[in-house]
Amino acid sequence: MPLRYWALILLLAAGWGASFFFNEILLRELGPLSVGMGRVGTGAIGCWIWLMFSRTSWRVPLRSLVILAVFGAFQYAIPLSVYPVTQQYITSSAAGIVNAMTPLMVVIVSHFWPEGEKMTVLKSVGVVCGFAGIVLLALPSFAGQGESDPLALMATMAAPLCYAFALNLVRKMDGVNRVVLTAWSLTLSTLVLVPLAIWVEGVPVITQAETWVSLFVIGFVLTSAAFILLFWLIPRVGGTTASTITFIAPVSSVLLGVYVLNETLEGIQFIGMGVIFVGMLFVDGRFVRKLKPTRVGG
Repeated sequence: MPLRYWALILLLAAGWGASFFFNEILLRELGPLSVGMGRVGTGAIGCWIWLMFSRTSWRVPLRSLVILAVFGAFQYAIPLSVYPVTQQYITSSAAGIVNAMTPLMVVIVSHFWPEGEKMTVLKSVGVVCGFAGIVLLALPSFAGQGESDPLALMATMAAPLCYAFALNLVRKMDGVNRVVLTAWSLTLSTLVLVPLAIWVEGVPVITQAETWVSLFVIGFVLTSAAFILLFWLIPRVGGTTASTITFIAPVSSVLLGVYVLNETLEGIQFIGMGVIFVGMLFVDGRFVRKLKPTRVGG
């Protein structure tokens, strides 16, 4: 695979890992629901701008809007609100690590999903490792030593669980252009979040330049532009290779959290992150299969 494609994968991973850092900046001035509303709203605008300039038809069958609304709720509205809500009580580093549970949640949901992919032994081991890693991540907090509230850590797992449902739902929309799908899903999510955020938190008021910059980056760059780039990249590198983004993203969230926001991670939490990473290797399966001895014929 050309080196430039690996560079794009690293760029996407670093960007999505950094989204938790930008959430922290936004939460200094905005309520958590307003953060979620701002991200999906600006992301939707970015996608519509792309569709307009690329002259791509935005039309979808009317009957598809219901599925798009449900998909949008699980892919965008709920998880992109859950993270800001729980990041009031956990560090951005911890949020990024919990987000890495997404492939493990996909394995669980797919196993029970109608016509979904059933768990294998390797994937089962991966899921067990993933949850063991989360326990290790939460241990200092349960002992009163960590910066993150342990219950909020557990609640954050609702976000990767939502992503797992969304990834199974998207199979029903194989014929829909992925940017069109994203534009509609983000728009429908915005229509839900706007009245909810205003009702709970009031009309958001932004006075700081860093808030505007963070909103621009997390909405236009890390939502609309990032997903458009991902959809362009997948046909060229394959879905399996593109999934390695999940392995890399926690690195940038931890680095930004520790070295820019002065968050702390205990040694056992680094071990927990490593255990989650091992779990993802088992779920992915490629590396583990390569370790199996090759039989010599005869």
